[in-house]
Amino acid sequence: MRTGKSPVKRLRPFVGGVLLLTLPRWRHSFEKRRFDMKVLHLIGGGDVGGAKTHVITLLTGLSKSMDVTLVSFREGEFAAECRDAGIDVRVVEGGIFDELRTVRSLVKGYDIIHCHGARANLVGMLLRRKLGKPIVTTVHSDYRLDYLGRPLARLTFGQINSFALRRLDFHIGVSDPTSEMLITRGFPAERQYTIYNGIDFHIDEFDFDRAAAARELGLPFEEGDIVAGIAARFDPVKDLPTFIRAAARLRRNCPRLRFAVAGSGPQADELQKLARELNAPVHFCGWVSDMNAFFRLTDINVLTSLYETFPYVLTEGTRMSCATVATAVGGIPMLIDHGINGLLFQPGDDIALAAHLQALYDDPALMRQMGDKLHEKAMSMYSIEATLQRQKQIYQDVLRRWSRPRKPRDGLILCGAYGMDNAGDDAILEAILQEIHELDPDIPIRVLSRNPIETRITYREHAFHTFNLFAFTRAVLQSGIYLSGGGNLVQDTTSRRSLWFYLFTIFWANKLGCRVFMYGCGVGPVNSPFNRRRTADVLNKRVEVITLRERMSKAELDRMGVSRPAIELTADPALILTPADAEKVDSLMLRQDIAQDGRYICFALRNWPGYAEALDSIGAAADYAYKVYHLTPVFIPVDRKQDVEAARWAAQHTTCPHILMTEAGSARVTIGLLSRMEIVVAMRLHALIFAAGQGIPLVGISYNEKVNAFLEYIDQNISTPLADVTALKLMRDIDKAYASLPDRERRLEAVEKLRTNERLNRIILSKMLPQ
Repeated sequence: MRTGKSPVKRLRPFVGGVLLLTLPRWRHSFEKRRFDMKVLHLIGGGDVGGAKTHVITLLTGLSKSMDVTLVSFREGEFAAECRDAGIDVRVVEGGIFDELRTVRSLVKGYDIIHCHGARANLVGMLLRRKLGKPIVTTVHSDYRLDYLGRPLARLTFGQINSFALRRLDFHIGVSDPTSEMLITRGFPAERQYTIYNGIDFHIDEFDFDRAAAARELGLPFEEGDIVAGIAARFDPVKDLPTFIRAAARLRRNCPRLRFAVAGSGPQADELQKLARELNAPVHFCGWVSDMNAFFRLTDINVLTSLYETFPYVLTEGTRMSCATVATAVGGIPMLIDHGINGLLFQPGDDIALAAHLQALYDDPALMRQMGDKLHEKAMSMYSIEATLQRQKQIYQDVLRRWSRPRKPRDGLILCGAYGMDNAGDDAILEAILQEIHELDPDIPIRVLSRNPIETRITYREHAFHTFNLFAFTRAVLQSGIYLSGGGNLVQDTTSRRSLWFYLFTIFWANKLGCRVFMYGCGVGPVNSPFNRRRTADVLNKRVEVITLRERMSKAELDRMGVSRPAIELTADPALILTPADAEKVDSLMLRQDIAQDGRYICFALRNWPGYAEALDSIGAAADYAYKVYHLTPVFIPVDRKQDVEAARWAAQHTTCPHILMTEAGSARVTIGLLSRMEIVVAMRLHALIFAAGQGIPLVGISYNEKVNAFLEYIDQNISTPLADVTALKLMRDIDKAYASLPDRERRLEAVEKLRTNERLNRIILSKMLPQ
């Protein structure tokens, strides 16, 4: 049911002015809280290791720009260190009732309560309703493993903590895997934040004598030796035997490689025995108090852990520009781009560890280069300054969201072909979410997805299964707007049932009171006369606004007689996405054996009726590009489930050297990858869209009218219908594309016009959102 005047008609007289509405609605109200925010931190007081370091470092930094008070439920070493750091500490001892009374008496005037650990979580849960303040907790580890080996404590304190965690308002994981763990266990994705352990990269310059430092540790050392060091407690989770076995393998091949272990623990005797049995040249340095000196002595920082969140030992090594070889666990791959600024291996694989160490030993220049690159990245992303800024940002976000007026029907439902491992559909979802949050960063969003857990983890939004009718109905009753978000959903070429499903969701959402907006979508072809009548009926009666990504879709709607919704020609939302960081793209290329200095032509193909008959021609065209233009063919899967096989078939029909990729990464990584190509030949529409945004010459193999429609829309009319593909036609198309290489600016200008059109999607949505 449509109500009121069309938002498109209302906005036309002042489109330019409406752009101001793209600023987040609640941002300015809380800007003043940046400096006068007051936060009360609660902690058990017996914390050790990384959790203790994180809290002390964080509160020391926050105290310089805001009012921070720490309540510790125990006197001891932790509280003393906090006082020495200049933190305002209140110690409460005596039991749970004393703790509750004290916190209640202190809380007045504070904006946020921030808990750390099981005891604090329990107090926060018990006081939550009475305090009337947002309660945040930092999750420093897997709460199910906190009492491992202590069955009684696990049954009592562990269960209480698990219960309390679910009743607090917001959660901060100390790495992305920690946050992802919470989401997979049912914690609300939209209330999860991530903050990484920061470290102070400012080091006073001082003279350092490596030989003297080595002698102090008892490490045999001569000038020119390379030191591979590992700092860890001697615990099974750190898997130090893998380091020892790798050292034994390298004893003969790397005579000047020294292996140093800093630490202590219950496995000490067992580890030393293993080193003797394997005749491994490992030196146990014992407990090292001056870790700066240890990492300054170390050339290669090694981490062999079976599980980590985000270990301080990693950033401590980067501070000294150590090259790093680590297991690909926890948040470590967030810092290390394999082969670019460090090397990763799977836990327990001493053969791979030994190979990585030998590669750095054999190439000292590469070792120094990786150390410098990792230092640069860590300093920008994981410095204490970055951590403090992130924590302040989280506090501001929490306060803004906490203060948002509660409305009976608030937010949007977003429906599309999401959660199906297709980079194009992922790009549409990411782009639409980006545009929504630019309008209102706190608006509730509910996403239909074929893989809701993955969608929650990736986008930190509430998601439910596409075919869960009960969840869909509940979401509709909670929402004001239903967005049919991008893609080519209204068509019956691939499936009639798919068309009927999407039409039903539009009907049901509007029937239950949602306003319906078909957002930056494609339409058609709808071939069946019955389907055409049904489509026209639903769209005319139930949809308020339709924005289209190309002209062909408008023509299809006209032919079906769809005229009652307001219809505007815009562009595909994916056009607004930018490429991933160069390091992520470089790392993907390295994993797929793609040289960064090579020259490439991309083929992004899909299996479709008639594709098998075209394979010989596609293979011949790939060979032609290699022989004539010296472009190596790269076969890229845009749909991670369907395209790998199609790419393999095409690659088998080539005779020239080629690269068959098994993954293309996230949508942004795929965009970055395509930006490294000189020509893109594609059946996949979003491969063409991604490459067009980077100014790459395009060759279309049109299996669907939407491919031609897009190329025509951006004035790159180089395309051949799949049914008409011949080797000669593809070769001529490649010739035309290659000849147009110098016209990159013209291509980018054409795409920039589309991006301008795409902004109309956001403007229309801004008029539909409650003011």
